[in-house]
Amino acid sequence: MSAKGWWLFAAMALLWGVPYLFISEAVASFSPAAVVSGRTLVGALLLLPLALHRKALRPALRKWPWVLAFAAIEMGGPFFLLSHAEQTVPSGLTGLLVATVPLWATVIGFVIGSHRTVGVMKIVGLLVGFGGVGVVVAGQGLAVTDAASTLIAVSEVLLTAVMYAIAPFIVAAKLNDVPSLGSITLALAAVGLVYLPIALATQHELPTLRSTVSLAALAVLCTAIAFIAFFALIAEVGPVTAPLFTYVNPVVAIALGTVILSEQLTPWLLLGFPLVLVGCWVAATGGWIRRRGRAAPAEVVPGAVVEAADLAVPSTKTSTDTGDRRA
Repeated sequence: MSAKGWWLFAAMALLWGVPYLFISEAVASFSPAAVVSGRTLVGALLLLPLALHRKALRPALRKWPWVLAFAAIEMGGPFFLLSHAEQTVPSGLTGLLVATVPLWATVIGFVIGSHRTVGVMKIVGLLVGFGGVGVVVAGQGLAVTDAASTLIAVSEVLLTAVMYAIAPFIVAAKLNDVPSLGSITLALAAVGLVYLPIALATQHELPTLRSTVSLAALAVLCTAIAFIAFFALIAEVGPVTAPLFTYVNPVVAIALGTVILSEQLTPWLLLGFPLVLVGCWVAATGGWIRRRGRAAPAEVVPGAVVEAADLAVPSTKTSTDTGDRRA
């Protein structure tokens, strides 16, 4: 990997590892709906000039029903659920639970027939990964007084992970010939506009400066700039290598939550954390290891961005580009 590739890789590990910190800070004085609306509207406005320059909006508008479906599953539901959940659970725990996307993607792919078989190693990965989740959630339940609220918040985060795992299948089946930049810009705008009246109705207090700065950072850094950096990373290192930064995101989320927000680093989290990451990797790859320069199978790209890699590469209708766009 080139020096530029490593810098972009590090940038993405940070940009998509830090949102949980910003969300936790933003919901301190913004309602969850206000966080969603502010993040998506600002993100859409920042991406709009680039989308217009690349003429990416018109193809997305032609398939607006599927773009809206993608927006609801990838952004509308998850962004709200995360904002609401982080009023209760720590940001580091949230980041770790979202990292279970590869586990859910493997299960969903088998259920809908995308994966014809699930090998022994993938089953082992699922068992290890979900076992790690069980350890972390059980430990979190023991560490709090309001176990019911914690269980609801954890369920919201896990539902977010499921939705993140479903969204790529919509892209692969219905939006594979639409430029990703157009789909993302239109989806962000739609979600922002839908949540705007809810945000206005639920925002009852004057936001603090700290929450406002966090929301701005969430919109600018973790939405608009993050997508631009992801496009650049895909172009630099290819769609197989680029998404591997997702395994670093939980490390960033937990570290920032511990250092900046003074979140407790419990023994249960330390025990479950490696189980979740190892389980995700084995479930997504089948435990495959690159040997002697052989090409990697498609499953090597980890869960939440299995198709996000495709999403980030401008699509064409010619079949000759398939090998470049798909891992």
